Amino acid sequence: MTSAEALRRDRTQRRAVTAPRVLAAEWTKAAGVTSTAWTVAGTVGAAGSLAFVLGSFAGPGSAVSGTSLATSGYPLAQLGALVLGVLIGSADSATGTCLTTYAAVPRRLPVLGAQVVVTGALAALTGLAAFAVSVAATAGTAGTGRAAGAPWALSDPQDLRAAAGYVLFLTGAAVCGVLLGALLRRPLAALTTAVALFVLADQVLAANPGRVTGTVRALLPGGGTRLFADDAQLAALAAGGGPDLGARGGGLVLGAWCLALLLLAGHRLVRRDVA
Repeated sequence: MTSAEALRRDRTQRRAVTAPRVLAAEWTKAAGVTSTAWTVAGTVGAAGSLAFVLGSFAGPGSAVSGTSLATSGYPLAQLGALVLGVLIGSADSATGTCLTTYAAVPRRLPVLGAQVVVTGALAALTGLAAFAVSVAATAGTAGTGRAAGAPWALSDPQDLRAAAGYVLFLTGAAVCGVLLGALLRRPLAALTTAVALFVLADQVLAANPGRVTGTVRALLPGGGTRLFADDAQLAALAAGGGPDLGARGGGLVLGAWCLALLLLAGHRLVRRDVA
């Protein structure tokens, strides 16, 4: 084969690598793994179960809002979202298929982008299912509602904001997970780091309230919980010594973490050996 023929063949192969094909390939890889289905099902079930248990403790006349009960299963839901992301982000490195993947897509970054899109879509669907199950699980519990006994309502703008924020938070958590998986390339290391950022650091800082710890806590990715916090929860967070970010500010913090991890993971993917 002459050099001209080899060049034409290389160009043909590169043209064949399109964004939709890469996206379809990553979706097939993620959906074809048994652990993905189990993680999604476990996340939905755990979130709904925790919401039901916590809702059962709300006594008659309780001022706990229907929104806070419907989203109360988020601690387990966010763990499921992180696991989902880490498994997808580190799968190529953990299974050794990275060489085949990046031989087919030499530029590499389209693969990372497709993994982020696929993970975000799966996490959003999981979040919707988890929220729906949580609403159903807490609908019949005593004392749900804003002191008047009204449960979560589709017609209430605040309740709709909380539902959208819940889904967005789980999506952001899963995206952080997939990017940590791609960055660290080892499932255990990536999951440990993700849990430390989202859960452990937040709990340690919450146990030591103050202006400095409150500020650091607000700037952690777990600050994205403000996306679905009700008015009382937002006021409590603002009174804890940290900045009053509100729901929108919490979303911006989570988005900034996703962007930073995307840049780090993309840089390592391009500049370092994938093996």
